[in-house]
Amino acid sequence: MTTTFPELHPASREASDLLDDLPVVLVHGGNVAGWMWEPQLEALQDRTVVTPDLPGFGRRTAERWPGLDGAADDLVARVEQLTGSRRFHVVGLSLGGSVGLHLAARHPDAAASVLVSGAPLLPVRGFTSLVAGLQLALWNSPWFWKAMAAGLRLPVDARERYVTHGLSVHRDTARAMFDDVRSGGVPPYLDNYPGRLLLVAGERDSKVARESLRALPHAEARLVPGMHHVWNVEGPALFNAVVTTWLAGGIHPALYPLRARR
Repeated sequence: MTTTFPELHPASREASDLLDDLPVVLVHGGNVAGWMWEPQLEALQDRTVVTPDLPGFGRRTAERWPGLDGAADDLVARVEQLTGSRRFHVVGLSLGGSVGLHLAARHPDAAASVLVSGAPLLPVRGFTSLVAGLQLALWNSPWFWKAMAAGLRLPVDARERYVTHGLSVHRDTARAMFDDVRSGGVPPYLDNYPGRLLLVAGERDSKVARESLRALPHAEARLVPGMHHVWNVEGPALFNAVVTTWLAGGIHPALYPLRARR
């Protein structure tokens, strides 16, 4: 199931009210692959959408994790291979958000805009780090993956795919990826990125995800009401509306600033 989900999704309806016709690249989180974006495809039918598997995940589990910089470089090359375009919009969640920010820093001409959700830009410590360590220890235990799927509030019909894919990822890949993400940090030269940049986190996401919104003063930063970490499947209608509003040049009114009192 995880190997048959396509990476390239050509536009299937006429575009309207778009700022441009550039592809949209949806970059998946850790322990999943491009198939996590299935709930977004219908809403983006007026765009060419790319849902690539990062090295070490999905159909690429035999490959080594190349680090965040290497994953960003790989992504630019892969999108050009699939679409012929070296310029595109980036939407990334969690690990995918970290890769998207490294891409913007290393390839600013490639990223027309960047929307990042739940990317840790501060060191991951405490409970969140403990969970990551426990996950590595129990990596080959199906029951643990089932518990993780429930804890992430994935829909019941998505949990089997999550468990199957998680068990297919090599522990060494996960360890290297966790080490990269847990160290946090803003990519060098990201301050020089000239494009539109939006950081968001679910209101109920981890503390480090929410506090990371403060790490880039030059970026727009917003919280998503009522949502946890994997909110593209928890609240797909709102996620899709946020993405389409962003691609149209705006910020969805449901989002609110980090310091706002509600």
